[in-house]
Amino acid sequence: MADSRDFLLEIGCEELPSAPLIHAIDQLGKLISKGLNEAGLAHGDVTTLSSPRRLSVMVSSVAEATEEVHQVMRGPAAAIAFDADGNPTKAAQGFARGKGLDVSDLVTRQDEDGKTYVFAEVSTPSRSAFDILGSLCEEVIPALDWPRSQRWGANHERFGRPVRWICCLFGNDVVPVSFADVTSSNVTFGHRVLSPGAHVVENPAAYVSVLESAHVLGEKRRREVINQGIERIESEVSGHVDTPKRVFDEVVNLCEWPTVLVGRFDEEFLAVPHEIICESMLTNQRYFPIYSPGGDLMREFVVVSNGDPTCSETIVDGNERVVRARLDDAKFFYEEDLKQPLDSYVDRLSTVVFQEKLGTVLQKTQRMEHIAPEVARVSDLDAVVAAHATRAAHLAKADLVTQAVIEFTSQQGVMGGYYAHAAGEPDDVCDAIRDQYRPRFAGDELPADQVGRCVAVADKLDTICGMFAIDEPPTGSSDPFAVRRSAIGVINILREMPEGDLARLIQVSLGAYAGQGLEFDMAKTSSSVEDFFLGRLATIAREEGVSPDTIDAVSSVRVIDPKEYLMRAHALEDARSGEPELFDDLAVAYARAAHLGDASLGCSVDESLLSEPERALLDACEAGETAVADALGRGEYSAAIAALANLREPIDRFFDEVLVMDDDEAIRTNRVRLLNRFAGVFGDVADIGALARKK
Repeated sequence: MADSRDFLLEIGCEELPSAPLIHAIDQLGKLISKGLNEAGLAHGDVTTLSSPRRLSVMVSSVAEATEEVHQVMRGPAAAIAFDADGNPTKAAQGFARGKGLDVSDLVTRQDEDGKTYVFAEVSTPSRSAFDILGSLCEEVIPALDWPRSQRWGANHERFGRPVRWICCLFGNDVVPVSFADVTSSNVTFGHRVLSPGAHVVENPAAYVSVLESAHVLGEKRRREVINQGIERIESEVSGHVDTPKRVFDEVVNLCEWPTVLVGRFDEEFLAVPHEIICESMLTNQRYFPIYSPGGDLMREFVVVSNGDPTCSETIVDGNERVVRARLDDAKFFYEEDLKQPLDSYVDRLSTVVFQEKLGTVLQKTQRMEHIAPEVARVSDLDAVVAAHATRAAHLAKADLVTQAVIEFTSQQGVMGGYYAHAAGEPDDVCDAIRDQYRPRFAGDELPADQVGRCVAVADKLDTICGMFAIDEPPTGSSDPFAVRRSAIGVINILREMPEGDLARLIQVSLGAYAGQGLEFDMAKTSSSVEDFFLGRLATIAREEGVSPDTIDAVSSVRVIDPKEYLMRAHALEDARSGEPELFDDLAVAYARAAHLGDASLGCSVDESLLSEPERALLDACEAGETAVADALGRGEYSAAIAALANLREPIDRFFDEVLVMDDDEAIRTNRVRLLNRFAGVFGDVADIGALARKK
């Protein structure tokens, strides 16, 4: 690009937290690009770079100035723009106003078609890139959005952290920019320890190399260096380094010149559950644990240092001391908790509030003990599973009052599983306690076995029903008890159970609340909870590719057992896809029959009054009723829908050859009853008429 230069803006500040830094650097590039485009200033690629102490954007080949633009725009015909006396009309005034001109600035002349029009001539002069870039930067810096911002000194401006320098260059020249008493220059600042002080940036093209010489790497290079170091360590220790994305991203943004090191903790700590060791290292120190090929935690852990690499031994020693202190605490809590059996902690749950209106966690535990075995029973599981589900529900929340979980809250359930095992509980009870919160998020694993699934359903369903019972369901902006997530969890678990009866479980759950003295309208609350689950099921069906009208047709039956609902939805969707014309015709016929029918008349047909087409329809209805009932009894929803398809020909013939509204009242009533009978065949399968409503 002729007559162009590269541009650089670097905002230097105190160390920024990782998540706000990631958000801000994304904004910075977009705001600069948008501003250049709106100003009409031609430019090349826009790239960004960040470190804990800086946000930078670089733009290649920025034009020296915008192009001068001269526009000629045709307006209304002169005869319309001016009246007989030559005065401008509203048409002329509106045209001029829209172009930012006065009416006197308009000119009239003939256009190519020989007619006279008014024209507006607008000239936009060229603007200097310097002027545009300076103004743009002073607009963008305060426009960055922060979850929390700060003021410092006597300044009124706000930023994520106090701004200490601004480096802003257009080619070799400094672009004047000022923010919070900081004025731009051509210097950046290096690593606090390895290259402290100012470093001159001659031009934007030299910026990255100046940073690297000052021991500062951009986030992409830091990520590469850390990954390379981790790969080296994995090879050296023959293990796998666990790098959760959230923690890894944070570590990348905690350093400017990363050095990947290995520390070790004492072997005695391997006797402590690895979950609390790893949480302590990851959450508190941002160290990465290492696992052996067999999945066992190793003594080694990864430290990413931002210090002087020549002092690595001292850095490792210091981090090992920190780890030792943290793991000493974890070991102490764990051993203290083991001095009492898990069962002894249950009564202490009476001091922990579950929800102000719904009582304590002990009361929730008692309700779960009531619900969990019922989940096993409606799922056709044996008495041993039901008994173990009851025991696991009794112990499920006990670890909430143990010292380890009070310190490491995210390990609730996990620690309970260890304590249950130490107390000699059956393995499936221990696993159920561990898995009770699963699935915790989309794509998470379900509880490992049926006992765990019964307990998880009991826990989640109790929360859902409780919030509806006190009339505090989730809203568009508020769901503090994660009721939506709990409902999705219940659905995903019940889809995998051998049998299910969610409606029955809702009644049991609400009954447990009523048994504890909570007052609410049982019928109304039950209906609301069922509607809520229907909404979640409809959402899942839509995500799985089922069309909206099919979902409406299936939802009308109010089947809320997840497995049955979704099997019905997919069966009807597949049948429609295979024979679209047949189901379109059947939907129209059903809708017509439902419209003409009268439920108050019942469906008892006097066969002596039937004509031949009516007899054929009655025979088809009787066959359909039997076939549908048998198919639904076997859970074969495709077969039930296929049985409905057999009704199309007789109902089409009926409407072609029979006048429903006969003058004879007895015949008319009999025919309406026959249509009631026809519509009734569909009643337990789907509202087929919903398929015709959008036609």
